[in-house]
Amino acid sequence: MKESRASFSKIAVLLFACLHAFAYTRKKSNVYLSKHATMKTIAILSQKGGAGKTTVAIHLAIAAEQRGVRTAVFDLDLQASATSWADRRKNPIPAVVSAQPSRLSNLLEQAAAQAADLVLIDSAPNADAASLAAARVADLILIPCRPAAFDLDAISTTLNLATVAGKSAWVLLNAVPPKGRLGEEAAVVLKQGGVQVAPMALHHLVAFAHAVNDGRTAQEYDPKSRAAGEVRTLFAWLAKLLDLQIGKQTNAQTRKRA
Repeated sequence: MKESRASFSKIAVLLFACLHAFAYTRKKSNVYLSKHATMKTIAILSQKGGAGKTTVAIHLAIAAEQRGVRTAVFDLDLQASATSWADRRKNPIPAVVSAQPSRLSNLLEQAAAQAADLVLIDSAPNADAASLAAARVADLILIPCRPAAFDLDAISTTLNLATVAGKSAWVLLNAVPPKGRLGEEAAVVLKQGGVQVAPMALHHLVAFAHAVNDGRTAQEYDPKSRAAGEVRTLFAWLAKLLDLQIGKQTNAQTRKRA
């Protein structure tokens, strides 16, 4: 009888320990999932080279950081344009990571664990595997596209990727001539084809080109420029779509984290 009671006592202790371990693990898992749930991911895709993916990615990253949104850029492009820009930059913010498609899930977990609010994925052109991997982990897909016939024709492949991944995709007209109605006409054609088009465009402006030469963006090069204003408008729209928690606006020069 005593042996039976002792055995029962041991089992009870073991069960209690197991329940305690389960509760602790579930609590830690819920904390992680909660952090990960608040982090948003935008995949910037285009199967056509020269669409301006990297320019869009780094400008959005700075716009986010200037609004208090902790941001990382994952550079999947073999040309590593975003990484090269970060190398020229004197400020380590935002974080730019040279990445491989197979490591995306792991990198996103690391970003969430480090309390990132936003991840921007700069994908490679003509790389279906990399683009599909980026599309699958994204909350939203942004497709930069120049308002030219060849570019407009080429976006169908990228839109198909978004459909396969089951993710919402928006076309962003980029490098639009500042004068004329070419951008508006392109937007009409896309909408008639059932494509979601961002309600604003980025124009072909000098500030975009000059700023990146020394590791800056238009907002830092000339905060009052038209280019800077366009990026801020684009980010505000994306933040609303993704329900990003935006902090107070910082100084024009992105502050270094302590």
